[in-house]
Amino acid sequence: MNEMQQPGLPPEDEIAAMIDVREFSLRLVEALIFARADPLSTRAIAEILGAQGGIPHDTADRDAYVTATLSALAARYAGRGVVLVEVAGGWQFRTAPDLAPRLTRVMPRPRRLARSTMETLAIIAYHQPCTRAEIEEIRGVSLSQQVLDTLLEAELIMPLGRKEVPGRPILWGTSSGFLRHFGLKDLGDLPRREELLVDVPDTAMPPDAPDEVPDPPAS
Repeated sequence: MNEMQQPGLPPEDEIAAMIDVREFSLRLVEALIFARADPLSTRAIAEILGAQGGIPHDTADRDAYVTATLSALAARYAGRGVVLVEVAGGWQFRTAPDLAPRLTRVMPRPRRLARSTMETLAIIAYHQPCTRAEIEEIRGVSLSQQVLDTLLEAELIMPLGRKEVPGRPILWGTSSGFLRHFGLKDLGDLPRREELLVDVPDTAMPPDAPDEVPDPPAS
């Protein structure tokens, strides 16, 4: 197979592009990523490639070969209806960005989460790890358990331990599901806060559920 060096590749990919990647390696990685619903990490890909004979025995730098394989596969899918992207610490096939808006006309759109839920998610994303009390202080209103449950059931947040203060409150942070939903490699790629206020599947709250649950009256 000929070398797959592509014009315009960033400097970090130039060495990888000079490696002669075997067709079997490309097909194996393609099948692996396609078969997984969640992003597949580079490490997992390397392990499976090695175990299944996808890395030539005479390869001096196995990591560089895996990188070259992923780069070549991404180049093969460039301009197609689906593209290979690095997201949430792994690799996944996703709809090409220019086609995604067109699919909203034929694919059912998930109902939006309540505004208060999205605001809570944005606060957690930019201030994590943070406690419930800290979220309430930033928002200026009390936070209902229903909002946290909604974010948990949507797999957008997760507990990150407890803060070493009296009461040891739970620390909240975003999950890998959050990265997958927003198409982020890691938290360093966070968009502007207002860009988080977009449609997210609501799996927990009925349409007429209130955003906040009022505190019970004092006895």
